[in-house]
Amino acid sequence: MHIMVKYQSVRQLKIEEFKTPFLKSLLPNNRWVELSKVVPWDKFATIYMSVMNIETGRPGISPRTVLGAMIIKHLEKLDDRGTVSAIQENPYMQYFVGLEEFNPQPVFDPSLFVEIRKRIGHEKFDELTKDLILSLSSHSDQKHNNSPAQKKEDGSVKNKGKLQVDATVADQYITYPTDPGLLNECRKKCEGMIDKLYALTGKKGIKPRTYRRNMDKAYISFSKKRNHTKPEIRKIKRKLLEAVKRDLKHIDRLLDPAEVQVGKFPLNRREQKLLWVIHTVYEQQQQMYREDSNSCPHRIVNIYQPHVRPIPRGKKKSKTEFGSKLGASLDNGYVRISTFSWDAYNEGTDLKKQVEDYRTLHRHYPELVQADQIYATKENRKWLKERGIRITAPPLGRPKAKEKETPYFRRKKQKEKAERNHIEGKFGQGKNGYNLNQIRAKLKETSESWVACIFFVMNLLKYTGDLSFAYFLVLYKCLWQALSVQTVIFSRTNESLVVVQPNSNKNQFGYLQMEA
Repeated sequence: MHIMVKYQSVRQLKIEEFKTPFLKSLLPNNRWVELSKVVPWDKFATIYMSVMNIETGRPGISPRTVLGAMIIKHLEKLDDRGTVSAIQENPYMQYFVGLEEFNPQPVFDPSLFVEIRKRIGHEKFDELTKDLILSLSSHSDQKHNNSPAQKKEDGSVKNKGKLQVDATVADQYITYPTDPGLLNECRKKCEGMIDKLYALTGKKGIKPRTYRRNMDKAYISFSKKRNHTKPEIRKIKRKLLEAVKRDLKHIDRLLDPAEVQVGKFPLNRREQKLLWVIHTVYEQQQQMYREDSNSCPHRIVNIYQPHVRPIPRGKKKSKTEFGSKLGASLDNGYVRISTFSWDAYNEGTDLKKQVEDYRTLHRHYPELVQADQIYATKENRKWLKERGIRITAPPLGRPKAKEKETPYFRRKKQKEKAERNHIEGKFGQGKNGYNLNQIRAKLKETSESWVACIFFVMNLLKYTGDLSFAYFLVLYKCLWQALSVQTVIFSRTNESLVVVQPNSNKNQFGYLQMEA
């Protein structure tokens, strides 16, 4: 009798008897092996060790392990614990982060990710991106800058290249903020502090009244309704403002007795910061309630991340976004962050800085700037015109009489406008593929590092593709030259043989010049 299903009892299967392929050599064409060949490990090691204290403390983690773990995290969209677990289980990932042999233990504690993000800001990742761009464009840039034909009358270098600029928002992964929800969260945190301070005083006297049951009942009744009228919103805001004000008074009154009883300030550093934020939120909400408005300067939308601000964007999907606003530029397909702001600002002010950054990197200005209409201000147009830089924007003033355009010029104009969408595609790639719109870091500096690392991972993948294509072109050129040396060409006119000599002269494109 033949059994179609093979099954082995769990009692007979042991981990020691599990067969592994580790005795065999790993595949050299694995994606992690290929990616490890193009990552600028040495450049990052120099940057990382510059922010480390090399004189005191225990030995730190290898810079390759640090950068490799961050790349794996964002490439696979894992959390901190999931990243360490994935490296622990995958031999290819362990090779990628620089281990010499398989190690079943975690490479480091997941909490170290927070300290790593604090040390490596978005400026460090921009230096790595510049290294990627220069590794591909340095030869052509040097040839262009040193060529006498590319010199102007004043001795400066002619413009070359295209630069796309735009701005986006990297949304923080927070609850959508509403005034009642924000005040209710402040109320709950104040009630927790009151319970702690009252317990530290030895529960002497009557416990301060917070009316938490009545407030919970009122807020739940409000939140269950799908739609709210303006009077209903003002009513619940008034109740919550009164509750927060009462709780803050109780906390101020309990701080001194609790400090005398304990012998030190009763609140830790995190609770002190939270109390300061709640005071600020109460003042802002009280001002908006009194003025019957929905905005105020430096408005706080989350008590745990007080640096986050509302960014009006005017998009169809969401008119307001909550996160950091990024002024970015696209240089040969590589994204660089020029401005990192937590407040709303006019992105048109970034243009000069982005163009100057391009010049610093390539030692010449771009020939064309592809930007949205908001960048085409009078000041920016004048600044670009003085440097001979074109911009994809219609001229100001009354439209001139229609001039007859050639089909080539019309196609070129449409193509230049369409190429500006490339940077929009990069933003979409980051948000859809790497969760750029769900930044889970809570601190300001760690959020900036999180966003910058996502763009660096996208640039690294772009660099891998460009490097493979460049290698193919070099291989094709060498193969063509090798075949040309050995090729015998029959002339149809005189029926004589024409042999290409190995030391033949080369033409202007680098190919061998054939001689009869």
